[in-house]
Amino acid sequence: MKYKSISQIIKENYTSLSPGQKKVAEFINQHWDESALLTAFQMGEKVGVSETTVIRFAYALGFKGYSEMQEAVRKNWLTKKHAEVHEGFPAQTQENDEKNIVSKVIEQEKSVLQQLLRQVDMDEVWKAVDWLIQSERIYIGGFGSSYAAAYWLHYNLKQYRENVLISSPTGFSVEDVHELNQDAVVVVFSFPRYRRESAELAKLAQRQGAKIIAITNRQLSPIGQLSEITLTTEEQTGAGHHSIASVVSLLEVIIAAMWERDRERISIRQQKLEQLYTGQGLFIE
Repeated sequence: MKYKSISQIIKENYTSLSPGQKKVAEFINQHWDESALLTAFQMGEKVGVSETTVIRFAYALGFKGYSEMQEAVRKNWLTKKHAEVHEGFPAQTQENDEKNIVSKVIEQEKSVLQQLLRQVDMDEVWKAVDWLIQSERIYIGGFGSSYAAAYWLHYNLKQYRENVLISSPTGFSVEDVHELNQDAVVVVFSFPRYRRESAELAKLAQRQGAKIIAITNRQLSPIGQLSEITLTTEEQTGAGHHSIASVVSLLEVIIAAMWERDRERISIRQQKLEQLYTGQGLFIE
């Protein structure tokens, strides 16, 4: 049986939890270090629920009790800490960084990329890659500021395969979604502030039988809860800053993985495209 992390287990069971249990889930997802050490009573006090609710939360996730769940939380936390200790980026925070906008932004981006490196789940990435390769049609949805990342993926996927469509920045066509079925994949980008269109697209596509991949900032974001695969960029960064660099880096991983798994077919398509580009004189160099 494939091992599942506690974060995956929480995500899979989140919609069936009671309101109080959902508070516990949110607390654990944001405070792995504390959760690894707190008793059930202490966690209840932190979250604002009863000790019984915390214990029932553990049962709801399929654990035999709170102690077994906490051990899973502890292992998850230690894994993340181990990755952080061996990270290659030194943390440098100096007061004068506030006076240097270049240093401040770069340090911020480095922190986000460190977190992406620790949290990326390659099993989920490979699963998403297989879906993107095997599907008959791909529809990409990105609304508002999320459209920039959606268009980047759309442009690059069209270099790799056919039948790749994209929404507009302000909405999606019901006619396009109507053509989606069990052989289609919908990739939805959704970052704070979360646009209503993202959830509407996912729900409508699911009713048509399409598979949903969410690219968002946390597992339990509104779109994360609706998708079969959720790839996150800034889980537990603790900052209000949402980085386009982390999103594009995650997409680079997906594109590179697709090349590794389907390079022969991709090469044939790219050769044909290059012939068309040359014939049209599209590029200066």
